[in-house]
Amino acid sequence: MAGDTSGVAGLGARPWYGANEVLAFLLELAALGFLSWWGFGAGHEGALRILLGVGTPLLAIMVWALFAAPRARLRPRLPLVLVVKALVLGGGAAALYGVGHPVAAGVVAVVTAVNTAVAEIFRATPPSAVPAGLHRPSAPD
Repeated sequence: MAGDTSGVAGLGARPWYGANEVLAFLLELAALGFLSWWGFGAGHEGALRILLGVGTPLLAIMVWALFAAPRARLRPRLPLVLVVKALVLGGGAAALYGVGHPVAAGVVAVVTAVNTAVAEIFRATPPSAVPAGLHRPSAPD
């Protein structure tokens, strides 16, 4: 049926889950941007500035791809995944703090923590167990 998204990983039945996943992706991109911003503005000259500006987010991407991405190369248990997320996403907030934006860094850190907690709750809760107010009833055929 046109417009029916219930077959796409249950996102049609759980729009809050989909919205939270979009927010998670945006936070991941922001963290990479903050790490790069910090690296290029770290006060170093020449090659070290470029190495930090490009290398820091690349290192974060590699660690994320290995351990925390949905299709990670290695499938560690949840505690290690959360440690990697804390390092990368928390590192992004710390980088934002490092470039002189402490309030924004605090907001990013809180939003990231809440987003990660909500994502883990959604992943642990089967779609049928989600409270009625958090999902949209499926369309009749």
